[in-house]
Amino acid sequence: MEVNPSHVRLSGCGSRGCASGEAHKSRISWLNESVTQESDFVHGQTRHRELSDLLTTYRWEYYVLDAPTIPDVDFDVLMRELEHLESEYPQLVTPHSPTQQVGPPADTSFESVTHPSIMLSLDNAFSFDEVRSWHGRASNLVDDGALDESGFISEMKIDGLAVDLVYHNGLLVRAATRGDGRVGEDVTANIRTISVIPSRLNGDVPGTLEVRGEVYLPLEDFHQLNESLEELEKKPFANPRNAAAGSLRLKDPKVTATRRLSFLSHGLGLCEVPVATLGEAYEHLVSWGLPVSDRVYVAHNIDEVFPYIEQLGEDRHRLPLEIDGAVIKVNSLAMQTQMGATTRAPRWAIAYKFPPVEVTTKLLDIRVGVGRTGRVTPYAVMEPVKVAGSTVEMATLHNAVEVARKGVLIGDTVILRKAGDVIPEVLGPVVQNRTGGEKAFQMPTTCPECGSTLAEEKQGDVDLRCPNQRSCPAQVRERLIHLGSRQALDIEGLGEKAVDAIVSAGMVVDESEIFDLSAEKLLSSPFFTKKDIVNKDSTIPVLTTNGEKLLEQLQSAKTRPFARFLVALSIRHIGKGVAPTIAAHYPDIDALEEASLEDLSGIEGVGSILAESIRSWFEVDWHQNIVHRWKQAGAMVASATESGQLEQTLAGLTIVVTGSVPGFSRDAANEAVLARGGKTSSSVSKNTDLVVAGEGAGSKLDKATTLGIPIINSSEFAQLLDSGLW
Repeated sequence: MEVNPSHVRLSGCGSRGCASGEAHKSRISWLNESVTQESDFVHGQTRHRELSDLLTTYRWEYYVLDAPTIPDVDFDVLMRELEHLESEYPQLVTPHSPTQQVGPPADTSFESVTHPSIMLSLDNAFSFDEVRSWHGRASNLVDDGALDESGFISEMKIDGLAVDLVYHNGLLVRAATRGDGRVGEDVTANIRTISVIPSRLNGDVPGTLEVRGEVYLPLEDFHQLNESLEELEKKPFANPRNAAAGSLRLKDPKVTATRRLSFLSHGLGLCEVPVATLGEAYEHLVSWGLPVSDRVYVAHNIDEVFPYIEQLGEDRHRLPLEIDGAVIKVNSLAMQTQMGATTRAPRWAIAYKFPPVEVTTKLLDIRVGVGRTGRVTPYAVMEPVKVAGSTVEMATLHNAVEVARKGVLIGDTVILRKAGDVIPEVLGPVVQNRTGGEKAFQMPTTCPECGSTLAEEKQGDVDLRCPNQRSCPAQVRERLIHLGSRQALDIEGLGEKAVDAIVSAGMVVDESEIFDLSAEKLLSSPFFTKKDIVNKDSTIPVLTTNGEKLLEQLQSAKTRPFARFLVALSIRHIGKGVAPTIAAHYPDIDALEEASLEDLSGIEGVGSILAESIRSWFEVDWHQNIVHRWKQAGAMVASATESGQLEQTLAGLTIVVTGSVPGFSRDAANEAVLARGGKTSSSVSKNTDLVVAGEGAGSKLDKATTLGIPIINSSEFAQLLDSGLW
């Protein structure tokens, strides 16, 4: 009930005053304090409802839709505020509060399954002091000194998707997402596509085993996935966590299988084997064939945990996967049981979260760039700011719809996120910093490079395109840069500055003339020219060293494998992932041009959209001119040998190449394996047949040694290609 002081009649007060003025003053003061307290509670109750609704929505977006709309740090701030309110007003705590829940209910588009044992989340710490506070609370739950005697397990906090694997008599029978901790989504079919997760365990296994772990997408595969999505002109994933979660929830396991997800175990649920410590449990998991992180550290006391966390923080951006912190767990399983859990998190573990790789900076302008397919993309130009170890001053905004969705204005202070090698992303504006001088972005109606009127390719597209595909300078530049990239013809001298000079000087009309470049043409640009002194009165222009190297590299590029030329042609949807598959079916460009739509669609991994794109590309006359001119210049040699095909020395073998292999880039080494019938993988598992370990090989070599997988050094790679396993 709200109290209005002006309506309160004090007992004992008459019209002529009070018998005891001081007593009445004291009572009025008490009433005013009560009014304030009740008003504060009402305000707190309103804010609690707001926070609960917001956090419930954000959790659904994060865990179910795999499309979070706020950064993790903002979610953590809101959760902290809610926890503070509930500590101040315990009567606000209900079973439905986000502080009491592990996650949202299971997605109804998947079959719901109940976990054999509850699957909890973790409480977070954001400083070493908070870790020490957790240690103090945990110590009070056990005998004096027992906690440090048990020791602690410290490991990476992987930014992925928590899953629960259930094995019966060594066979994987079910896999599910965490969901609300009790009920998750059945993703068994998709989990079976992850090569590092065994369908059958090794050795003497328990009758029932419940394994907890994290599904994630390695950074290298994340970048490749986004490249392929951009080739298909689909929106790329913002980060590896979203990519992993979205891939695991696909309806078609065949598509999930192409995403190259991985997995690391980090705990047990039900287990019919007596295990004393978590460290011992991890040893069992490895012996059964389940992957465990190689960065698990056993600390004898809480002080030993902190150097591990600091080192992990320094290494985080050099790791092959994305992490957002470290997890500290009590090692003794009996002590874990004794300490118990709250409704949402165990008391025997804490997650230390690294400071966010998010900063604020000024959005100076929004400009547009024209890509090699004509797509016009807005990008943010910002005051340079250092984030995640590098200085950033530009970030893509994808399209006009995305600019509107983010709500950013030119002149805004914006939040920028960059995690490791992930592309910088503008998250949104800091609205409270606005001065009124900001202005909205207007998408241009004409191409900023050639003046052509921009248009949708088909009705309803969110992207606008420049239709002047052949001769728009921006599109020619981007196609030439792509042509010279590592995934295409790997021409080091054909970088951005060199391409700018070539296009600006009019040396080529389009990429059809790239192999016709000569010393005479390059000398028309100051970029490739230097002055050679003839005598004291005169000089003559000569090619720079870079110009000479470019001509040499263009000659070498003519002999690249056919798959590389397929990528270089900028046929929409063909990237380095699918190009080797197509090259394996069609040994040269003539055979591919003659292929029917039905034949192309029938190739596994191609499909109707890509098949139609290939057929459409060959129907354009200036595209045919590219093929004609390149062949005239001596390029486009068949990908097979004169006998028709390279000997399939590696047929049926799955090979991992790690470290530096002399004479081969990483892509070239993998292509050499594919051309000889083998398969390549970016991770080592029990399904790997051989590891090629060059200089600088790291954790993959260690894992191969642990699993007993054959290893050869890089000097034996050429012999492997010629003769196969000997």
